[in-house]
Amino acid sequence: MMRRALLLLGLAPFVANAQPQRMEIVLERLQGTTWQAVDPALVLASGDRIRFRFHSNFDGYLYVMNQGSSGKYEQLFPREETGQANQIAAGKDYQVPATSTVFRIAGPPGYETVYWLVSPVKLTDAQRPGPPPASAAPSAPVKLIPRCDDAVLKARGDCVDSAAGPKLIPRGADIPKNISGAFDPGPRELLFLRDQNKAVISSPEPLTGPVVYQFRVAHK
Repeated sequence: MMRRALLLLGLAPFVANAQPQRMEIVLERLQGTTWQAVDPALVLASGDRIRFRFHSNFDGYLYVMNQGSSGKYEQLFPREETGQANQIAAGKDYQVPATSTVFRIAGPPGYETVYWLVSPVKLTDAQRPGPPPASAAPSAPVKLIPRCDDAVLKARGDCVDSAAGPKLIPRGADIPKNISGAFDPGPRELLFLRDQNKAVISSPEPLTGPVVYQFRVAHK
């Protein structure tokens, strides 16, 4: 579970064109007083403080949800502590959280499943995500423990797990109920690439509706 620490800590229409529509996510970790981009598959430690950078080549709206390793769902963005302005513009960089809040890794070892919902059009009331009901019971967490891939970044001594980073949501997988109205379970071609420490999600065809994918944050 990503809990908020310090003062407030915690984890448009698209312009249609013939070019692939591209989204980029960078995971950053606070090291001392400096934010540094890290491998999307890096296995983090309890207490690590993180944030995300988001960039796209089209206009839209962004929503971010999380299912922690405890099974609890939480809306990360937009919300009062992390920023309310979730309209994005092509070519601009955005920080999540958009405020001085940061996310702190906590909870049992496992994966934070961060859901990214990006829509080319303004969502209807039925589609628009909102905070989960206060009475909602946590879903059963996926009991997987991150493992180091010894073949990756071994020279630097980094522990990375190939199961972490951006992923397509499998058909039939449980997703937060408050974003299910915008999730299209039908076939959609999304390409997941790595550009150094940058995770790239690309759609060869212009998006005409919301798209949802996940970014798994591994931690000990």
